[in-house]
Amino acid sequence: MSAHEQSITLARHAARAAADKLAEDIVALDVSERLALTDVFLIASAPTERQVNAIVDGIEEELMKQDLRPVRREGRSEGRWVLLDYADIVIHVQHSEDRVFYALERLWKDCPVVDLELGDDASAKAVSAEDSER
Repeated sequence: MSAHEQSITLARHAARAAADKLAEDIVALDVSERLALTDVFLIASAPTERQVNAIVDGIEEELMKQDLRPVRREGRSEGRWVLLDYADIVIHVQHSEDRVFYALERLWKDCPVVDLELGDDASAKAVSAEDSER
């Protein structure tokens, strides 16, 4: 069983919002076969705490337009690794240094990558990030 289309659509909206705020290496992983609690992990990063928070703001604003609020939000005050839990998707916005250290893509490398349909360099970066982890 793969991620529900609704979850993939939600991840695409969040990814576009992140890209609009200049998020780097945006990747979505279909974790539905490994986790019962969620369908998709969306991972993005930024080089500064301020930009991490700006990306989080952009994602929350975009999803709020669809009347969606996170079930849980963690890490906002530190701005190093912010987790937004929307039940169907979990969004990780990490400082670039933390992203390298924790390497979520490597931990979940057996999960399929979701095509975010960003249509620009961000999607190419996502594919190259996945390839470099393998």
